[in-house]
Order: sequence, then C-alpha cells, then structure tokens
Amino acid sequence: MAKQAAEIQPFNIVIVGQVNRLQYEAILFAASLRDTNPGFKGRLFVAVPQPGPLWQDDPSIRNAQIQELLEQLGVEILPFENRHFGQSYPYGNKIEALSALPEGEPFVFFDTDTLILDDLARVPFDFDRPTASLKVEGTWPQIELYGPGYTEIWKSLYDKFGLDFDSSLDLSQPDEYWRRYLYFNAGLFYYKCPKLFGQRFTEYAVEIKNNPPSELVCQQMNPWLDQVALPLVIHSFGGGRTILPQGLLDGEVSCHYRLLPLLYARESDRAVEVLERVAQPNRIKKVLKQYEPIKRMIYQGRGQKVRDLFDRNDLPRKEQAIRNTIKKNGYWMR
Repeated sequence: MAKQAAEIQPFNIVIVGQVNRLQYEAILFAASLRDTNPGFKGRLFVAVPQPGPLWQDDPSIRNAQIQELLEQLGVEILPFENRHFGQSYPYGNKIEALSALPEGEPFVFFDTDTLILDDLARVPFDFDRPTASLKVEGTWPQIELYGPGYTEIWKSLYDKFGLDFDSSLDLSQPDEYWRRYLYFNAGLFYYKCPKLFGQRFTEYAVEIKNNPPSELVCQQMNPWLDQVALPLVIHSFGGGRTILPQGLLDGEVSCHYRLLPLLYARESDRAVEVLERVAQPNRIKKVLKQYEPIKRMIYQGRGQKVRDLFDRNDLPRKEQAIRNTIKKNGYWMR
C-alpha cells in the first residue's frame, strides 16, 4: 500500500548545475521549489562537476551572482568529481553526482530543466521501491532490419547483470512493442540511499559502455546510456513502473519542460504561470536576464508568441513537428 503523504520521511533533492544553460535553469528550479513548497524540510543540492582531465573546459559555476542567488534560494552547492564520464558524456553527471550526496538519506533526482508546480507532499514516495519518469518515448533500442528485436536486446542486458527479465515485462503490452519493456526517462528518479543507487548506476552504465552484449552491436549508446542502465538499476532494487500514481510527477506536481520554447508550446497554463511568477522578483530577474534565451522568452514576450502558435488540446503528435513550427516562425532558442 502506498504511504500517505503525512507519513513520508524528509528527503533531499538534487539537480545538476554547471556553466551555461544549466546554471540558469537551476535558479528557476530552486525558485519554483521555494515558491510552491515553502515548508519543504529536506535539503536542496545543486551538484556541480569540477574541472579535471575528463573536461576540455571548466564545467563549474563560476558566476558570483549566480552562486549568491542560489545560496539565497537555500541551495547547497555540492562539488563532485568525474571519474568515468565528463565532456564525452555529460549525462553521466546525474550518475556520478550521487556519490557526493549524504549517505543513507532518501533523495529525489530531477533534471535541472524542471519546475515544481505544487506541494511535493502530494507524491506518496516509497523510498524502498524506486521508480523513474514515465514521460518517455520509445527512443531506445532502434530495431534494425534482420537484427535482434526488443526481447533479445533487453534480455541480454538483464542476463548480463544476473537480473530476472520476465518479471520486468508489462504483459498487457504486445510482444516486441517498446512499452512492454521497462524503460524510463532519466529526468527523474529516487531511492532511499544515493550511495547504493549511485554505485550500481555507475557499475551498470560503465559496464554497458565498455563491454556491451553482442546484441547491442548496432545500437547507439550516446545519449541513451543513462536510460539503458536506469531500468536495470531500478529493477535490481525491487522497483518498477507502477510504484507512483500517474499524473503527479511530470504532471500536476512537477514539469520537465526540457527547453523554454517547448514549455511555452505544450505545457500547462499552471507551468507557464509558475515560471513567469518566480522569474519576476528583481534579484532573480537581474541574474536570469544574463542568459539570452531566458531574457527573450520570459521577459521580452517571445514565449507567449510561441504559445499562441499551438492549441494545447490538439498538439502535433511528434515533438519534431512542434520544433519545426517554432523554428519556421523564428522563435526557436536553446
């Protein structure tokens, strides 16, 4: 039985921040959390990769105004080292950052391009049973003519790590249809201990990268490596796809918008309202205006022009069509 909101233990939140776009998105995330969850009892960490041999340039946040504003928003800057990924695979930051979090304390990871829209106490987290975002498309694997199918590919990975494949399947979905197989968007996940989760996530991702099963020979692993390893990690800890009620995370409580033009094009009125409200205080505005896409989208009204191009009740089925419409009208920014 799912835990009631009142029984949920305090937990920490972690996002990744680094130079360029992510440092500004981190401000929006923190501002939205403080706005909609003034009583949040956990700690909010912005994990920041440090310069090292796996980076060509310094990825850390060096802007003093951004650092000061994040601290004013109750953020704890959490430096971490890249030992396995870095410049060649920046998505690996979400894997390696977990090693720097307080051991034994429940955590929720969010991608930085996320807004918190409502009280997180509405989400009945069970930190003993992990899950991740189901706001996902069938991006991996890409099935090749005459090559192995979904079952062969996924089973080879479960077998590699000694996991039970059959119990991961959604038998209500057809054989060789991508939704039958455990697959998540890695923009959100949680567990009771970041060290345990991070160690296994690292082990699985590095092993898949360096020694993939032969069934993966035709498969592209960049940028999908984190989303290939994540379901295996979640399954190994007894989690799955039906742990949380639908419609809360990536819905009424949080919004993973990805890029501001896409937010304005397709997300809820509530998401736009929260975004524009939390961006208005002068101390936030003067920092966010340093970043041209935010300046134009939020403060100069380009986002509302994007919004006027679309009917949220009748959006194009494919994201590429949304992007193309925005680009055709000269409003695309990232």
